[in-house]
Amino acid sequence: MRQTLFRIWLEKPWAFWTEFADQPPYFGACWVALIGGAVFFLYHLIRGHQDVLRDSVNWLIWGCILIGFSIAPAIGILPKFMPVYGYGAMFLIGFVTAVGFSCVRAKAVGRDPEIIVDGALWIMLFGVAGGRLAYLVQYEDKVFAKANTLPEVLFAAVNLTEGGLVQIGGLVGGTLGFLLYCKRRKVNFFEFADLMAPAIFIGIGFGRLGCLLNGCCYGDRCDLPWGIQFPAGSVTFGELAYRGFVDPDAEWTFSLHPTQVYSSINGFILAVVTGTYYWYRRFPGDVFALGCILYAITRVQIEFLRADEMGQLGTGFTISQFYSLGILLLGIGILSTGQLRAKETPAEKLKTA
Repeated sequence: MRQTLFRIWLEKPWAFWTEFADQPPYFGACWVALIGGAVFFLYHLIRGHQDVLRDSVNWLIWGCILIGFSIAPAIGILPKFMPVYGYGAMFLIGFVTAVGFSCVRAKAVGRDPEIIVDGALWIMLFGVAGGRLAYLVQYEDKVFAKANTLPEVLFAAVNLTEGGLVQIGGLVGGTLGFLLYCKRRKVNFFEFADLMAPAIFIGIGFGRLGCLLNGCCYGDRCDLPWGIQFPAGSVTFGELAYRGFVDPDAEWTFSLHPTQVYSSINGFILAVVTGTYYWYRRFPGDVFALGCILYAITRVQIEFLRADEMGQLGTGFTISQFYSLGILLLGIGILSTGQLRAKETPAEKLKTA
């Protein structure tokens, strides 16, 4: 578990990788900017975007960034460092990887990758909003415990630094966002949902690794060889100690199911399955429907091994399992109406979508 991967050192922007006892490593801001710039230009070099490489404005921007970071300590306008959180880093890696995969797949089947890129922004914005809304509903008492005034309530509602997002709420929100985007662009939702279904699970795979680094979404007691323990000071340790399952003076939690890893592996497997099934689908929407069905079934099973959520509505089912049942019914409904949708949508229209 590593909530903070490292800190971008703004106070000493040209310092290389520096480690201190009991602290995350520090890495100079200028080095981060240089690596980011190198990746940016290398990408466009590989893609043959000569216009980008020849554009002096791009070089000027990166030069100004380096100069700005270099003189910032003398001016004193920036904080000493900026943390890079493990969850956020995995979220970003998953998002970029998923969009990249979808663009490659779109080109392979003759679709416009621009629709994927633009739609991904809608998915991200609505996904974050949906994930946050689900978190507020599920953990209302915790989030607003210290909020007494309207400004405090509003700040608590959007303060993601305190955690968090509910992934299944993000999936629902992202899907709704992409549906609205497709209606706005007047393209067939199910055609592009099938293209992006594997990308959704790629994002889940990386996102759950972020959960492992953050220490959330932990499992129940595990006596198997691959069980994991979390140290004192971690999110998992704090929650288990608060609930009376761990001695506050202990150094580690007892062994737990690595449900974050289970979910990550499940996500990558579903990405392969839906990506492969795309070439064998019968009707538009079949891949998306299969993804909904398989994700719902596997999510319900994994939830039984988790210990961070309690049963809801007087049952042993968690709120995520209730969400999953809804997603399962949605998938079955889409899969069973494929032939009907195909009759309503002429093949010529799908080709021009």
